[in-house]
Amino acid sequence: MKPAWDKLMNEYKGHAGVVIADVDCTAAGKSLCDVSGVQGFPTIKYGDPNNMEKYAGGRDFDAMSKFAKENLGPSCGPEHLDLCDAAAKKQVEEFLAMPMETLATKVQEKEDESAKADKDLEELLKSLQAQYEAATKAKDKSKEDIKESGLGLMKSVAAHRKKAKAAIGEL
Repeated sequence: MKPAWDKLMNEYKGHAGVVIADVDCTAAGKSLCDVSGVQGFPTIKYGDPNNMEKYAGGRDFDAMSKFAKENLGPSCGPEHLDLCDAAAKKQVEEFLAMPMETLATKVQEKEDESAKADKDLEELLKSLQAQYEAATKAKDKSKEDIKESGLGLMKSVAAHRKKAKAAIGEL
């Protein structure tokens, strides 16, 4: 992926409205990565620097270049109200009119809701994993019980009788 990323950085070098860059999350860029929610490497983020989104597209040059052409650049926000539809423009204006403390509280509430959604999913996955493991153990125990009840011998006897019947039929 690195050669494709380097090629993409060169394609957008000096672009007025788009920045394609590397950040070393293990060194000087660690604080930026922490704020942006980078948890694994490599991670590609895009969008408003204050609200980065995770890129989930292809990792080759063509896929990333196509994505950049279609999605990067100025977008709806307080600096580009002209790019907002009526509903988004109204929302931005409402947020701009809020006292900073109220806005900060609302941001924290929404971030907490998002973290709760992540935590709820994680707990569900743990529960499902535990259920899966219990069901697998129950299945394995059931199969072992079936095997120990004589299934193998039953199959052997059935095959023997079938063979004996066929031998009698040949006479």
